[in-house]
Amino acid sequence: MISRVFNNIEIKTRRIQEFFKLESAGGIVLIVSAALAMIMTNSGAATFYGHLLHADLGIFIGDAGFSKSLLHWINDGLMAIFFFLVGLEIKRELLGGHLSTRQSAMLPALAAVGGMAAPALIYVAVNQGNPELLRGWAIPSATDIAFALGILSLLGSRVPVALKVLLTAIAVIDDLGAVLIIAFFYTHGLSVPALAAAAALIALLAVMNRLGVGRTLPYLLVGVLLWAAVLQSGVHATLAGVMTALFIPFRTPAGKNLIAPLEHKLHPWVAFMIMPVFAFANAGVSLAGVSFSDVLAPLPLGIILGLVIGKQAGIFLTILAAVKAGLCRLPQGTTWPQIYGLSALCGIGFTMSLFIGTLAFASPEYAAPVRMGVLGGSIISAIFGYTLMRLCTNKTTNFKHTNE
Repeated sequence: MISRVFNNIEIKTRRIQEFFKLESAGGIVLIVSAALAMIMTNSGAATFYGHLLHADLGIFIGDAGFSKSLLHWINDGLMAIFFFLVGLEIKRELLGGHLSTRQSAMLPALAAVGGMAAPALIYVAVNQGNPELLRGWAIPSATDIAFALGILSLLGSRVPVALKVLLTAIAVIDDLGAVLIIAFFYTHGLSVPALAAAAALIALLAVMNRLGVGRTLPYLLVGVLLWAAVLQSGVHATLAGVMTALFIPFRTPAGKNLIAPLEHKLHPWVAFMIMPVFAFANAGVSLAGVSFSDVLAPLPLGIILGLVIGKQAGIFLTILAAVKAGLCRLPQGTTWPQIYGLSALCGIGFTMSLFIGTLAFASPEYAAPVRMGVLGGSIISAIFGYTLMRLCTNKTTNFKHTNE
């Protein structure tokens, strides 16, 4: 019995380590992809870059079908797979992971809420005089887990595993918040027939789950149909990925875990292909003629201040208040300076912030200011957070854990 318990602990520890290695490496690839987009946009390859992203690609069966630009296929299609993985991670964490108990979920849940509310309030304060720009209030509320863990990986063994787990848990809840924001605030031009078709497919997924269908393929096939229906409905197509994931059984009646192996297969594709492709397609911003005053315009300034100040203040002050009130305890082996460094790193919005920016502003005139704000805020947060973490940790992380 005891040996079985130790074996289970060893397996979970190994999986956690593998997850962090994968996310960290993916974050580094993400940085390289974003840098490549910036280089191409500001070089002789700019014309090719623009034509490539706006080339039309279509899917037709007989007379039925639709055509979209490559950029739309990336943002509506590939990102649906990314959100499918997000849905799997959320379900796994809620049912059998770090968010499966009230005690373990309390601290990251409170921190995530504070870390989403404060940046949004700062953005609104900066842009309150322009109703059109207020649509971007959710842009600085997101955290990019791959990017943030990629920065943490540069510190190696200096960073306690408990701190990485806390960052991951905050980011997972943050992703859940982003999904809800997209569903409720960035939906427009609803099509009743498409919504009815989507509702029928969701009902089918629910029936399959209730009957205990023990194979992933039927869920994936229905999920593809759901994506096509949602794409035409006016609700963003990526939400189909989340909905499909949430109906896949955590455990079948026979005791088989369907989520873990699916996550294991998808993670490398998402980390090393889908997210870098998204970054390459959305991070390119021309710096020609850009002055410092352009960065200080309300839209990019609101995003930058939201990510850099709002994120760290919202997360750190919420954790501080929760611990002082006796609602939670700091993770074992972590210190207040490390928590502050983690809060700063959560200001790396990047992937989700860029994605929400594409939903908030359809007009091309807003693309460059949004990208400047997201890239600027994420880079500042990455540098500041890395510096803080390096100063407040050592190679053996021998810091006294304190809740005082």
